[in-house]
Amino acid sequence: MKNMFSKKNVKTRMESEIAEQTGIIPYILMKYINPETGEIKIELPDNIRKIVLVASGSSYHCARFAVDLLEKFSKIESRAIYSSEFLLKNVIPHDDNTLYIFITQSGETSDTVKSAEKVKKLSNVSTLCITNNEDSAIWNICDYKVACYAGVEQGIAATKSFTSQMLCLLLISLKLIEKIHGSEASRVYKKSLFHLPVVVEKALSKRDEIEKLAKILSKENLIVITADGISYSLAKEAALKIKETSYKNISAAILGEFMHGHVAVFNNKGALVYIAIDNISKRSVANLEKIKQDYNPKLIIIGPSGEVKNFDYNISVECENEIQQMFANVVLCQQLALVVALRLKRNVDHPKGLHKVVVDKNI
Repeated sequence: MKNMFSKKNVKTRMESEIAEQTGIIPYILMKYINPETGEIKIELPDNIRKIVLVASGSSYHCARFAVDLLEKFSKIESRAIYSSEFLLKNVIPHDDNTLYIFITQSGETSDTVKSAEKVKKLSNVSTLCITNNEDSAIWNICDYKVACYAGVEQGIAATKSFTSQMLCLLLISLKLIEKIHGSEASRVYKKSLFHLPVVVEKALSKRDEIEKLAKILSKENLIVITADGISYSLAKEAALKIKETSYKNISAAILGEFMHGHVAVFNNKGALVYIAIDNISKRSVANLEKIKQDYNPKLIIIGPSGEVKNFDYNISVECENEIQQMFANVVLCQQLALVVALRLKRNVDHPKGLHKVVVDKNI
């Protein structure tokens, strides 16, 4: 398998941090899954009835990902709120047995930390943080703590911290299954997690295909990334990655909602990207085909193309299940953002006007 992200080919921090994901994922699994019993070693409160996730930027996209995941696996009502929006709320969820999850790479994101402080004033809820920094404000505030072990992330665009947070949220979801139904209920998914490094390697080996797709997208002034269900969080993350590294005016939308008027933007020449993790529904196939027929944008599918026939480009990684496909698609989108930016001669590690909170006691 040809990996274009071998160290000798790496020229930017973003490339390096994308490549590091193959080593970070097994490390997280080693930290949180007991090798003898298979039990997930994450402490959670008992009798959780509602989960509220609070985060910003890429961490918010992880929170959106987790909402669908938590409700699918644990059947617990969940919602995600932007930290800045949360601070403006006069009334916040405070039902008994509510778990608040705060997600921040640095542990120092101002509006997320202030949101946690706001919640700590409530007497009947629990707080949990997912962070890359075990010596941070958010770590010290929260009752329960999950380190995402991504290592210091210097690149402005979150890559390895994003997949690390995804994996931690997935483990929390599976832990809830164990608490409710026993460890056997999550066995199949846990087993597939140990194949994730191979899945990521397969995605990294798609660099040649990514180069061809990036050549197409780098020339487009209008790009819309769409998805359905849990993949919508990936569409938002992919759009953010391309925005912050290439400065392109790109948007993300749920495909069904996009059909309600927004589709008119394709009266201008552009490209439509659809992100899929499993079989594309008949309704979505019909919507994609209608957009192609009515407006003829370049139609690109990341993930399994399913029954869609009239697409211009497809790139995918063969996976065992939808969880593996999510991680594969994330890495494909990270590479796409990187290569589009490089083609446009952008400085991916230092985009204009953007700054990252990085905490490292050794620097």
